Amino acid sequence: MSLLARFKQSLFRWRSDGTDPLRLGQRRIFIVPSRGGLLFALALVVMLLGAINYNLALGHALVFLLAGLGITGMIHTFRNLYGLVITPGRCEPVFAGQTALFPITLDNDRNTPRLALELAAQAEFPVVTAIDGRDQTRIRVPLHAAERGWLALPRIRLWTRYPLGLFTAWAYLQPEMRCLVYPQPISSPLPASSPSHAESMPYGEGGQEDFAGFRTRQPTDSLHHVAWKASARNGGEGSLLVKKFASGTQEELIVDWQSTDPTLPEDARLGVLTGWILAAETAGNVYGLRLPDQELPPSNGDAHCLRCLEALALFRI
Repeated sequence: MSLLARFKQSLFRWRSDGTDPLRLGQRRIFIVPSRGGLLFALALVVMLLGAINYNLALGHALVFLLAGLGITGMIHTFRNLYGLVITPGRCEPVFAGQTALFPITLDNDRNTPRLALELAAQAEFPVVTAIDGRDQTRIRVPLHAAERGWLALPRIRLWTRYPLGLFTAWAYLQPEMRCLVYPQPISSPLPASSPSHAESMPYGEGGQEDFAGFRTRQPTDSLHHVAWKASARNGGEGSLLVKKFASGTQEELIVDWQSTDPTLPEDARLGVLTGWILAAETAGNVYGLRLPDQELPPSNGDAHCLRCLEALALFRI
C-alpha cells in the first residue's frame, strides 16, 4: 500500500465492527472559507484599503472588528463538530428500488447545543439535524438501493456552516455498515399448492379436531371415544359408534425456481419468487422455497419469511 493510500485510510477510514463509536478529533475535521466567507474577506480588504487611503481611524476599527468576528465564527464552526460522538446502528432490510435508511446516533457531551449539522451519503439526500446540550439524537442516512444483495454504506460527509456561514467545517465518516436488499417483488398468481395430509382420525388424534361424523368402533379404539348417545339413538343395533374428527387439510406451497418463466432475466425471476413468498405469507399458507443451489422446507411465520427473502437476496452472490 502506498504512503498516500495509508494516509487517506488513516484520515477517512473508520475501522470497526459496525457498532464502535467514533469521536471527532482535530485530525478528522477540515475547515475552509465558504463562498460567503470569501466575499466577506474581499469586502474587508476593500474596506481596509479605503480606510488606509483616507486615513479613517473608525474605518480601521470597523475592519478589525469584523475580522475578529469572522475569526470567532471560524472557531465556533470548528467547535460545532469537535468532540461529537458518532455511533452506527443496524439497518433494516429493504426491497430493491426502495431507500435504505442507515441509523446513526450523534451524541453531544457538551453543555452547549450543536446546531445546523448536515449529513449525506448521497449529495441529493442530505439530512439536517441539531443536538441539545448533554443530549443525543438518532438520524437515518438515506441511500438508494438499486440492486439486490448487500448494500454497503459509502463514505458519509458531515458538515456545518454554523454560526455565520463564513466557513465550512466537515469530516468524512465511513462506518462498516451494510444493508440487505431483497429482490423487488413482482405480483403474479400463486402456483398450485398440494395438500399435505387430510385423513379422518378418531377423537383426540386430529390436528384441528373438526367433527366429521361417526364411524363403527374398532377393537383398538378406547371406550372413552365411544359416542354413547349416538349409539343409544341407533337403537342398540350393531356395533358402537365412535366420533371421528378430521385432522384438517393444510395446503403446502413450494415456491420453485423452475416454476418461473425461464425466458425472464434472473432478477425478474427472483422478483416473481419474492412476490409469491409475500403473498403466501400474507395468506397464511405453509410454503417452502426451492432454488437451484438451496432448498428451505415448508413452514410459515415471520422468521421463515425472512429466511426465504434472504436466500433470494443472496442468490448466486
